[in-house]
Amino acid sequence: MTTLAIDIGGTKLAAALVDDDLEIRERAERPTPASKTPDALREALAELIAPLQSQAQLVAVASTGIIHEGSLLAINPQNLGGLLHFPLVETLKTLSGLPTLAVNDAQAAAWAEYHALAGEIRDMVFITVSTGVGGGVVSGGQLLTGSGGLAGHLGHTLADPNGPRCGCGRVGCVEAIASGRGIAAAAQGELAGCDARAIFTRAAEGETQAAQLVAHSAKVLARLIADLKAITDCQRVVLGGSVGLAEGYLAQVRDFLAQHPPVYQVALSAAHYRHDAGLLGAALLAQGESL
Repeated sequence: MTTLAIDIGGTKLAAALVDDDLEIRERAERPTPASKTPDALREALAELIAPLQSQAQLVAVASTGIIHEGSLLAINPQNLGGLLHFPLVETLKTLSGLPTLAVNDAQAAAWAEYHALAGEIRDMVFITVSTGVGGGVVSGGQLLTGSGGLAGHLGHTLADPNGPRCGCGRVGCVEAIASGRGIAAAAQGELAGCDARAIFTRAAEGETQAAQLVAHSAKVLARLIADLKAITDCQRVVLGGSVGLAEGYLAQVRDFLAQHPPVYQVALSAAHYRHDAGLLGAALLAQGESL
């Protein structure tokens, strides 16, 4: 059975045909609409899937935000602004004429990464550090989604009560500090206005402020991982996302985590499926491998 998997992110939309062996046959991408309105998203999704949908039997959507009863709720309007009750499943069913499942993108990625471990463990946490910070928790071999879809939104836990205001409305969230947007927002002087990619480049060149910004993100993430070990007693934490997979970042997180007492330490690894984890996890869920 071929699944049309769709990944809706804050900066781009991706779609791929995924077969039963979890192989991607074809893919397409386009930027997330700048206006981030329901009509703009609906039109962009229609254009994205048009060349692929006739070859699929199922649609699986992995999206940023909270997915509750098939609708998309934007926990951080800055990431996918204004889409407070976008009927995601209904929209894709109408556009494709196919059975459709929707799940949070980090929850989907967590399931793909758990699947990649091939039964080695039963308790795992996935964290994606990108435009925002998201996550997914697998406990006892089950993906946790929660009654309202909020489970695993790890970026909206507290990092610093005196920190910057997060787009979700809270103050000092992990996302407001450790994400790509958070790193960029904290830049000053000649780095002001640079995006996270540019800051990572400058850090690799030895620029002091850039290196400190990256290190602060990694330190905050290590504290989050220590908290997650205490809460879930996870056996593995898997890191993904454009920041999480940036060269040298995981090593810094590992070094900061090593400064915590041993009881809070846990094995860390980079995402096996890298930037395709959300697409593949959604396909797995739609194919019945899960919930």
